[in-house]
Amino acid sequence: MKIRVVEEEGLEEAEILIRCQPGQTARLRALLSGLDLEPGRKLAGRREGQTYLLEPEKVLYIETVDKKTFLYTAKEVYETDLRLYELEERLGEREFFRATKSVLVNFNGIRSLRPDLGGRLRLAMVNGEALYVSRQYAPALKKRLGI
Repeated sequence: MKIRVVEEEGLEEAEILIRCQPGQTARLRALLSGLDLEPGRKLAGRREGQTYLLEPEKVLYIETVDKKTFLYTAKEVYETDLRLYELEERLGEREFFRATKSVLVNFNGIRSLRPDLGGRLRLAMVNGEALYVSRQYAPALKKRLGI
């Protein structure tokens, strides 16, 4: 695969052109899914009567409790109107992964992990909290991390 970057004056925005032989589209789609093609995308969360726009990178994990969805940062908790599956689609597999039926975790928010009882994994987050990956989702995480 060749990658070529050409700088041109007068362009209003960057342009990406991909040329490939037939049959390579699946491989290229996987490559493109890892690119951040939506700069400035933010998540809206409410706290104390105000709505805040949050960078997804600042959210350590997302949890649904009693049909309400919460965004957890290092120091604050925000409520959002989006459902967990909507956030999972919006954030993609690159940044977040499903840890349980009710929790999405940001890869960058994990300090360490270790095996736990029953095939679960215990995650130590950068803010000191502990989260668990259910045995249903643990194999996919291990495979992704190469362990």
